[in-house]
Amino acid sequence: MCTVFAYSGSAIGLPEIRKILERTRRRGPDAERIISPERELYLAFQRLSIMGIDERGMQPFGYKGMYSVTNGEIYGFREIRRQLEADGFVFHSDSDCETVLYLYEKHGERMFSLLDAEFATVLYSKRDGFIAARDPIGIRPLFYGYDKDGNIAFASEACLLTPFCGSVVPFPPGHYYKGGEFICYRDISEVKEYTYGSTEEITRAIREKLVKAVEKRLDSDTPVAFLLSGGLDSSLVCSIASRLLKRPIHTFSIGMDKDSIDSKYAERTAGYLGAIHTNVTMTEEDVIKALPEVINSLATYDITTIRASMGMYLLCRYIHKNTDVRVLLTGEVSDELFGYKYTDFAPDAEAFEKESQKRVHELYAYDVLRADRCIADNSIEARVPFGDLDFASYVLSIDPEMKMNHTGHGKYLLRKAFDDGTWLPDDILWREKAAFSDAVGHSMVDDLKAYAEKHYEGKDLEAEYRKYPEEGRPFTPESLLYREIFERYYPGQHRMIPGFWMPNSSWPGCKVNDPSARVLSNYGKSGE
Repeated sequence: MCTVFAYSGSAIGLPEIRKILERTRRRGPDAERIISPERELYLAFQRLSIMGIDERGMQPFGYKGMYSVTNGEIYGFREIRRQLEADGFVFHSDSDCETVLYLYEKHGERMFSLLDAEFATVLYSKRDGFIAARDPIGIRPLFYGYDKDGNIAFASEACLLTPFCGSVVPFPPGHYYKGGEFICYRDISEVKEYTYGSTEEITRAIREKLVKAVEKRLDSDTPVAFLLSGGLDSSLVCSIASRLLKRPIHTFSIGMDKDSIDSKYAERTAGYLGAIHTNVTMTEEDVIKALPEVINSLATYDITTIRASMGMYLLCRYIHKNTDVRVLLTGEVSDELFGYKYTDFAPDAEAFEKESQKRVHELYAYDVLRADRCIADNSIEARVPFGDLDFASYVLSIDPEMKMNHTGHGKYLLRKAFDDGTWLPDDILWREKAAFSDAVGHSMVDDLKAYAEKHYEGKDLEAEYRKYPEEGRPFTPESLLYREIFERYYPGQHRMIPGFWMPNSSWPGCKVNDPSARVLSNYGKSGE
């Protein structure tokens, strides 16, 4: 991951910007550069070297008075580069992100809809001012805010903007900014035409597209490894990568010292694939001690995101300290496409599809934010094959009736796509889903709840809850603790988060007061 920052105004100057950027040096530890091509105009970049790793790949890039900073991976960039060179553009590095500058020169803002990429970018030219854009799912983070004079600023993390912007909000995925307007160039959840076909046809396409999605994400000039929970999604990513690379891959998992559920499945999968596997153990003390640091990094108060981040954050910290890994592939985004445990309660296909679209729209604030922050905070880049634009668009277009759980196995189509006896063992491929925050060990969530309850012992909880606006108001001791820690670092910035991630309470079986799948009646054998 890298850091981008762009601002034109007088609220802060170069000394303040240098100080602010210390907050995100972990995202880009290899190099930092700030340029000021015009008075009171600043573009900054902090680099984590992944592609084109020599100093020529350092940003901002410049071309004929236009400048760009991009955090992202541009897939297929070598072919794009060949086409641009044929048009007369001269490249000065081997970085995939240099293509962004020339693509904009050639296509203007139309280029954003042409990219197969995970990206957040800001360009500047004297003619157009700032032009900024973010990928359609929001895998790469970008925030914006306005200073006291109404000047806009952009940054990879909110903490770079809060010192001088009154209100900071996420840049909307699938949009670009130009001339003071935010314009949608692609709504990833919009389905213009549904895909119908036999189970065999649909599952073959799912398999082929996911294999391609993993393959393009293996391209790196630095070491690549894999987060392996032992669940379906991460296991499939590892299986595909192992087959494509034709060599042992490096996999990592984490679990509580008392009752880890996933660790045994991760070790089983790694053994089946012949992977070089490392399992890390965490304790109650580790979790409680890391809680403020994790919430500061995430910039959220959401219960689910914080719970699910504890293990991931500590695991990535271990990887950073003990290995030379620079890229991690993960299994995020599958649930939003194929369904959660709670979507088994969807009353009909239309409701299922609407819920899926809602979850995809909000990915930037929950699972995708978690993956970016836990991994980037430890100076590693996250790549998300299930978030591949072609793959995600295809799955969203599948007849919703086919994606509902009619068989007793959630994500049936995804499982069936790899059910030929060689990708994964049956007990992994058909294992019931367990949420990551539960599967690292039920004790982790129990410990967090107990810690919060003890913290507020003897206090009037209802009065404490009412201290906050109704929008996103805490409703349990645990959520209150998270909100108080969040406000410590991001006072008054609660609108950065759409609200608490919870099952759809309007559906029978989903009116619960905890986001964990553990509280649902269909949890079944998920926790075994």
